Amino acid sequence: MKYQSRRLAVISHDLIMVVVAWGLAFLTRYNFSMSDAAWAMVWQTLVIVMIAQAIVFWVTGLYKGLWRFASLPDMWNISRAAGIGVLSVSLLLFLFNRMEGIPRTILLFYPVFLVFFLGVPRITYRMWKEHGLNLRNVVGRKKVLIVGAGRSGEMLVRDLLREREYFVIGFLDDNTRLKGAKIRGIPVLGTVAVLPSTVEDSQVDIIMIAIPSATSKQMRRIVELCEQSGVPFRTLPGMQDLVSGRSTLTELREVAIDDLLDRDPVKLDWDGINKGVTGKTVFISGGGGSIGSELCRQISRLGPARLVLFEKSEFNLYSIGSELESEYPNLVFHAVLGDVCDAIAVDHALEQYRPDVIFHAAAYKHVPMLENQVREAVRNNVLGTRVMAQAAASIGCKTFVMISTDKAVNPANVMGASKRASEIYCQALNARVDTHYITVRFGNVLDSAGSVVPLFREQIARGGPVTVTHPEITRYFMTIPEASRLILQAGSMGAGGEIFVLDMGEPLKISYLAEQMIRLSGKMPGDDIEIKYTGLRPGEKLYEELFYGQESLLTTMHKKILLARSTKSDWNEIENNMGLLQQASDAFDESQIQEVLHQLVPELREQQAIASLNESNVVEFSRA
Repeated sequence: MKYQSRRLAVISHDLIMVVVAWGLAFLTRYNFSMSDAAWAMVWQTLVIVMIAQAIVFWVTGLYKGLWRFASLPDMWNISRAAGIGVLSVSLLLFLFNRMEGIPRTILLFYPVFLVFFLGVPRITYRMWKEHGLNLRNVVGRKKVLIVGAGRSGEMLVRDLLREREYFVIGFLDDNTRLKGAKIRGIPVLGTVAVLPSTVEDSQVDIIMIAIPSATSKQMRRIVELCEQSGVPFRTLPGMQDLVSGRSTLTELREVAIDDLLDRDPVKLDWDGINKGVTGKTVFISGGGGSIGSELCRQISRLGPARLVLFEKSEFNLYSIGSELESEYPNLVFHAVLGDVCDAIAVDHALEQYRPDVIFHAAAYKHVPMLENQVREAVRNNVLGTRVMAQAAASIGCKTFVMISTDKAVNPANVMGASKRASEIYCQALNARVDTHYITVRFGNVLDSAGSVVPLFREQIARGGPVTVTHPEITRYFMTIPEASRLILQAGSMGAGGEIFVLDMGEPLKISYLAEQMIRLSGKMPGDDIEIKYTGLRPGEKLYEELFYGQESLLTTMHKKILLARSTKSDWNEIENNMGLLQQASDAFDESQIQEVLHQLVPELREQQAIASLNESNVVEFSRA
């Protein structure tokens, strides 16, 4: 009923404006001095004019637009309705009395007045709704400060002005030329540097960051200033999320730790990636893991002929399978329960689906846990890779992409050594078969299962303490989607035998990561949440490396992907050591496994000695 009443009021207004415009057209023509005959002509023709114009209003859809959102398209529609209306009125009046007693200039004045009387009230109403900021409107509304006076900021304020919940007090922007300017009536108050003082002076309730294209460095600066202000802050999605369609400009969210990483947006050669995946059968081992499941999502968008997920965790396989079924109903995919260490299961799966491309993501990765379970680390990471690599060659798979880690470089732990042994094996096998074996090496991924970010999040939710092993420990980080996209890119570039190293940017101190996560949760490090240093864990290094000193690092066609040229190994020696590892694994002889692993990766013994020395120093540091 309320809606119908409003529509009736709008129709009544417009018809009254028709009367006013028609009468004013006559008055203007006669210089506001009309005879009784002229007035009689106004009243005689008015009914025809109102009926004709009302029909035109309805046909042109004038009442579909809302006054609150009146804009240029609405003004164009009003002009169109006035133009068609005067033509219709002219025709009807000609049929009525051949337009006797009606000056022709009235037909020029009438549509001009009608556009004015219909358009001005609509624009005035919209401006009143958006900018009518009297005290009654401000009371009870949250005061908002917007950081970023660009296009995104303008679109954000346009939406906020329509909401009764918010009152925008101004913009901040580092473009000094904008200071003093107004955007939709809202002033630009100064640069981002004055954020804390502006928040205090204006008693701001919430800060909204509207710079989707901001670099991580810029975001860190803005976030630090927001934290100093002590009020909640939100941000628009990043440019990559906007471009990909995963988010829109209206979706404000909390600032995430991803936003503060020193990572530039990744530009990919999608043509090359499409050639390697579209229309092909793709097989992903470990398809339910953090990287494996994201690869499934990325590849599903590219139109593979079919996608095969090979995973030993029933729950993980069910989860990613359900997601793909929901998001990509036309995707042909097969969920296969299986273990990469089970040669019979692997052979059967590859023989059945005969993939063109294999992404080998299945691996154990928890460093301290694997340090005391050498057999499981080697059996899964080394012997499982060997099973997969050999089976790929036997069915004639074209491309085999093995996902490695920065911990494989000068490894100080069993996990890193097992991945380095897998790198060596794939490189050596590449020279003996037709399958192209490509290795992709990168550092930590944020929010992956078992990684430091979910651990910190849980510890913060419990009220602390947040545990960091050492104040100086650093790690390379990238997001899971970014890592997966670069894996696809590297896989499309390789010709076989390469070790591609992803450019991880600058390493990040884990202590800084902990502090920022605490601050982003709305608490203060040391005051609300304690950071506790526990000492390096078994096999843990203070810092990781992405390539060996003896590896010549070359650039590639993609600036985020480097090529590590390493020395070739003797195939017979590698195969002999792989056989010894298999025997020792079957006999559960972990000391023998350790010995053979040292032969395959000689630097392990040296790095373990260094790690032991660092560990003793950390103990002394903790006592001090």
